[in-house]
Amino acid sequence: MYLIGPFSSFSVIIFLRQNCTVSAFELQHKNPVQRKVEQIPKAQYGGRHTVTMLPGGGIGPELMSYVREVFRFAGVPVDFEIVDIDPASEGNDDLEYAITSIKRNGVAIKGNIETKSEATGILSRNVALRNELDLYVNVLHCKSFNAIPAHHQNVDVVIVRQNTEGEYAMLEHESVRGVVESMKVVTVENAARVARFAFEFAKNNNRKKVTTIHKANIMKLADGLFLKVARDIAKEYPDIQHNDMIIDNCCMQLVSNPHQFDVMNTTNLYGSITSNVLCGLVGGAGLFSGRNYGDHYAVFEPGTRNTGTAIAGKNVANPVAMLNAAVDMLYHLGHRYHADCISDALHKTIDIDGIHTPDLGGSNTSTDIVQNVLKHLAEKRTYWFPAYAYM
Repeated sequence: MYLIGPFSSFSVIIFLRQNCTVSAFELQHKNPVQRKVEQIPKAQYGGRHTVTMLPGGGIGPELMSYVREVFRFAGVPVDFEIVDIDPASEGNDDLEYAITSIKRNGVAIKGNIETKSEATGILSRNVALRNELDLYVNVLHCKSFNAIPAHHQNVDVVIVRQNTEGEYAMLEHESVRGVVESMKVVTVENAARVARFAFEFAKNNNRKKVTTIHKANIMKLADGLFLKVARDIAKEYPDIQHNDMIIDNCCMQLVSNPHQFDVMNTTNLYGSITSNVLCGLVGGAGLFSGRNYGDHYAVFEPGTRNTGTAIAGKNVANPVAMLNAAVDMLYHLGHRYHADCISDALHKTIDIDGIHTPDLGGSNTSTDIVQNVLKHLAEKRTYWFPAYAYM
């Protein structure tokens, strides 16, 4: 196959992902296209991957222990570099070390990291990670589970969220005493990157429609620019329907008729709002994973980014979202066999065996779900596949 004519770097990567047998992880490191970063070699020794693990706060540490237990049982060829970030720290040393670790390894899995300090010089750990690593897009796939009672069934919606600017730019100042101004930043470059990602995702996954979510009727410049860029990008994809919807109406439409949505292209804040609404409609925060992608790095986490401090240590936290994040990470690394095995075990546990934690209306514990997943994995032959086995 040959590429003829002018192609953007993004188009080249999409072409390579469709036509090459290497993993997304390898493509991501061999084809940097955007932000210039200090190159740290990816960690991969003897066919194994080293992944940064950030347990975070609340239920994060116990959920990460379940991920490690499942990986050990299944013989997954992944080693974890565990980095703890002190939520009460008044400095950024822990954060800087975590960023260095992710740059070294290329991939991370994380819980939600609390930032308890209210000092203006202390950055939100979660936002700072995404900004420093240029993880410009977050993807959440919200799909109904058959065995879970919910407000709506057969929901299948993907939210593609801009991840590094908007209201999360962390640019605030007190202009005069008692008056605080917060800046919302929208740039053509990042609006175009997330819109193109949404349309490419729709194209490559047989999706029919992309809906851009905005508030351009009020924020005419900021959201107006985001909407204009999306409309311009949509012209390059004539086979994919594009429409737009104001955020407040969108929330009402999600609650009343979520089936009208397919892929949603959102700004940062609106993505956070719609993600939580949609997850709440089909089962809650404990089911779905979130994928954060940049041109160099990828970070996987539970989709709604909840800390869950109130239920920490009580053995009732739902581990499915974190295990699904681990499955997404394995697909990204190219370990498809192990990802398929763990995904199938999760499906059987939730949909067939009906093992549900209290957030899903059940009475099972966190460890009940994990042990049932291990039981299904024991029925499979899970072992290490060398990289060439996937080609």
